Amino acid sequence: MINDVNREYIVIGASGHGAVVADILLKSGLVVKGFLDDGVEVGSEVLGVPVLGAIDMCTRYPDCLFIVGIGNNATRRAIAEKYQLDYGVAVHPSAIIGQDVEIGAGSVLMASCVVNPMTVIGEHCIINTGACLDHDNKISDFVHVSPGAVLGGLVNVGCGSQVGIGACVKNVTTICDDVIVGAGAVVVKDITEPGVYYGVPARLVPKMLKL
Repeated sequence: MINDVNREYIVIGASGHGAVVADILLKSGLVVKGFLDDGVEVGSEVLGVPVLGAIDMCTRYPDCLFIVGIGNNATRRAIAEKYQLDYGVAVHPSAIIGQDVEIGAGSVLMASCVVNPMTVIGEHCIINTGACLDHDNKISDFVHVSPGAVLGGLVNVGCGSQVGIGACVKNVTTICDDVIVGAGAVVVKDITEPGVYYGVPARLVPKMLKL
């Protein structure tokens, strides 16, 4: 999936993450028609781009490409699955993309990230600022690789998971669906159980018991 210079883009979500997505599109020479957001006043502007209305107005713009500019994986997934739109991609001009890299619809690659050859990025993913993905990674749909995170070669990250800020994942490692790897954690072996993992090495954080 590559950017389409012949179509206008609409960003769903006008908060901080949505603004970053719009900035990437603008820096790529693309036209951002506007934002859709349920909680922002119609007619207001973000980065000089107007807020057009609520999210459910998306069906009024069949000629546009869309990106869900919301950082929360679950929310981004709910919107993308509810609205079967024509989703584009946003790739910052400073991103370094290797050969034979696949980027799924709706995904965003932010400033100074590195994606090395033969990596597959699913749909509606975020590869955030300065993240580094080595060769032959497989990033499933709705994944967020946070700023400064580093993934070695042959890493698989399951659907809906997040690798936190500055976290590291050893090469030839698999992370299952619905995992949060905390900021600064170091993953040295496969994660096979959903949950939150922190520490060096990363360990599952026990759920708090409700009294």
